[in-house]
Amino acid sequence: MCATQQLLLQADAETRSVGGGGSVFAPWGPISAHTRYCAVLGHPIKHSASPAMQNAGIEALGLDWRYLAFDVHPDRLAAAIQGAKALHFIGLNLTVPHKLLAVDMVEALDGSAAAWGAVNTIRFEAQDGQGVWRPLSQHEEMPDTPVRAHGFNTDADAITRSLHDDLGIDLKGKRVLLLGAGGAGRTAGLKLGEQGVGELWLVNRSASKAEQLAADIQKRFPTVKLNLGYPSHEVDLLVNATSLGLKPEDPLPWDKARFDLRQAGAVYDMIYRPAETPLLKAAASAGCRVANGIGMLLYQGAKALEIWSGRPAPVRVMQQALKASIYGSF
Repeated sequence: MCATQQLLLQADAETRSVGGGGSVFAPWGPISAHTRYCAVLGHPIKHSASPAMQNAGIEALGLDWRYLAFDVHPDRLAAAIQGAKALHFIGLNLTVPHKLLAVDMVEALDGSAAAWGAVNTIRFEAQDGQGVWRPLSQHEEMPDTPVRAHGFNTDADAITRSLHDDLGIDLKGKRVLLLGAGGAGRTAGLKLGEQGVGELWLVNRSASKAEQLAADIQKRFPTVKLNLGYPSHEVDLLVNATSLGLKPEDPLPWDKARFDLRQAGAVYDMIYRPAETPLLKAAASAGCRVANGIGMLLYQGAKALEIWSGRPAPVRVMQQALKASIYGSF
């Protein structure tokens, strides 16, 4: 058995467990030569609940697909995308730290990815007899023609939908503190600008990244008041777009000496596992309204499944699978 086959079998076995309370994802049929694959690539990846969510959605749609998860170092991301393309995967999701890197690794960019400068979803496509690029999911037989990677961004809309649904926040005119200017932070910052926030503070470990993001937001959305560093007064919302909080040993994502959480009306942490990060625990104790990133994960994943399949995603089913995976029960 080759290394690729071993990885596929191992990843399929792992996706049957949804973690949390130890519930087992029931497969809907045996893997066969007709089974098609999707996957999420990240580094690290063990925290990901995407396999539980996507496999539940795939099963509900009656598709003979499997959704896998692979830990891919950034240095090997291009090779991994090319490998998935060669194996005729239906598509990929990308998580930390791959979203910015992938922009230069795909042959085509959807308007969403071009607008936000990050790719979190890839759809593999081939040309039909008329030369039209069509998703591989629409090809009954694997094409002998070249396959291309088409990049999309489903994060941006998912952020605003989750903020609205989970915290009841309409962003227009709001004062927001954003932590992080990487892939997720860049998308969040640009989307906040598009939504018409009144004032935005950017904090990042690398000051140059924060400065570049501020310049990009200012250029595209000149009515937004931009600041680097922490606010000295109250804000309506604090958003954590860093990965700090994924691991127990991580430092806090904000500087307690420079910002008191009691200054924030609401706190949103894009991390969803653990369900309560140290930031959210501290924010709840400070009296803030809080939400983690499970809603963002749900909505970006549902849109990705629609992009791959061309069919409406079973959002309710996917939401239940996420809750089972992260919280251990529906």
